Amino acid sequence: MESSPLISAGLPIALFIIMIGIGMTLTIRDFRQVAVYPKGMIVGTVAQILLMPLVAFALASLLAVPPAIAVGLVIIAACPGGTTSNLFVLLARGNIALSIVLTVSASLITILTLPLFANVALQFYMGSEEDIVLPVWKTIGMLVGIVLLPVAIGMLVRARKPDVARKAESVVSVFGGIVLAMLIVVLVYGVRDQLWELLKQAGPATILLNAAGIFIGLLVGRAAGLTQRESLAVAVELGVKNGTIALMVTLTLLESSSMSIPAAVYGVLMFPIGFMLAMYGRRIIPKASPGLAK
Repeated sequence: MESSPLISAGLPIALFIIMIGIGMTLTIRDFRQVAVYPKGMIVGTVAQILLMPLVAFALASLLAVPPAIAVGLVIIAACPGGTTSNLFVLLARGNIALSIVLTVSASLITILTLPLFANVALQFYMGSEEDIVLPVWKTIGMLVGIVLLPVAIGMLVRARKPDVARKAESVVSVFGGIVLAMLIVVLVYGVRDQLWELLKQAGPATILLNAAGIFIGLLVGRAAGLTQRESLAVAVELGVKNGTIALMVTLTLLESSSMSIPAAVYGVLMFPIGFMLAMYGRRIIPKASPGLAK
């Protein structure tokens, strides 16, 4: 399985555009409220950074998946939520500002923790001779370019041209949905000859990892006394991972198509779950508060 030109070149551009649109739904006030009441950020970040990789280790060991699949599973679990999760939170009427903050905080911490968990998994499942270090500056550049910069651009547009931002806000969901659908098609087409075998190898583990992320997000949100919109944002961030980063790590940094299998399978299977979460959120959260943190 190789990274197609559409994924390697087109997807980062599309995600950049989507994040500009999501930035247009936000103001400094939204982030200030998250900073004043940081419980959601702390709970969500800890769950993303520590709990999800540990769950992946447990699932890989319990299900006795092949070593390369196990490493890939830990890598996708150690990735932050990212642009796709932000889009699903927008669709679900969750707390977008919290979602963005969780993406940013997890992405920054991931710069340190993703290589750590990846190398631990490589040594644990494939032997200590597999000592691969992720290029830190390349990872930082990728995260800043796809998350921080476009959100800042979108927020600047909203501050200076609020009418333009309001009109663009409705387009973001449509464009994002199209991009997600195209990504599914490209991923499935790229592995069409091996799809059933890949699903057999990585399907159960990735489905359980996805379900565990959502369950943990809702559970810790409720336990910590977060609002529905905050809990939903945390659940989406944990369940809808940034498969793009996992694919970039496994295909371009580690150069292993086998390790990319969990990311590819997860990248396909998480979308139906994400859409169901979005529908759930739209049922329980009033329409009066779409996309903005109150």
